[in-house]
Order: sequence, then structure tokens, then C-alpha cells
Amino acid sequence: MLAFYRDGNGAKLPAAYLRKINRVLDQLDSVTCMEDILQLGSGVHKLTGDLGEFWSIKVSPNFRVIFRFEDGDVHDVDHLDYH
Repeated sequence: MLAFYRDGNGAKLPAAYLRKINRVLDQLDSVTCMEDILQLGSGVHKLTGDLGEFWSIKVSPNFRVIFRFEDGDVHDVDHLDYH
């Protein structure tokens, strides 16, 4: 995920959704408070269970971008693919 955002290397991500993933990463880069997260839209929600510290943003029916929010910054950005 980081390689894609920094270098444009999306080889490990679904090609059909690279534009949307890039938009999501741009939005996450500007998050500074909880209100910013909630403004990301209806596809964002807090996860539960083992990933309870993470938030999720829906990219496609099977693909999510996940991240943690701590001390006014986004951390541990990754992806989940529910195939």
C-alpha cells in the first residue's frame, strides 16, 4: 500500500480500483481529527474483534483500505481482500 502511494507501484493491488485507492489514500493523508474520518463517507466504519483498533474504508465489494488513527494521525494503512 505504501509503495503505491509513494511510488505509484500498484502491482499488488487490484488494477481496476487503483484510482479509487489513490483517492482514499489522498483523503487519509489529510485526516487530522476524528471528524475528518467521519467525513470520509458512508463506506467508513470502525472494525471489531482482532482488528478493533482499525477503521475500514470500502473500495469495492471485496476490497477495503484499513488504518489506525492515533494522536491526530493515520497509521498502519493496509488493505484487506475478502476473496
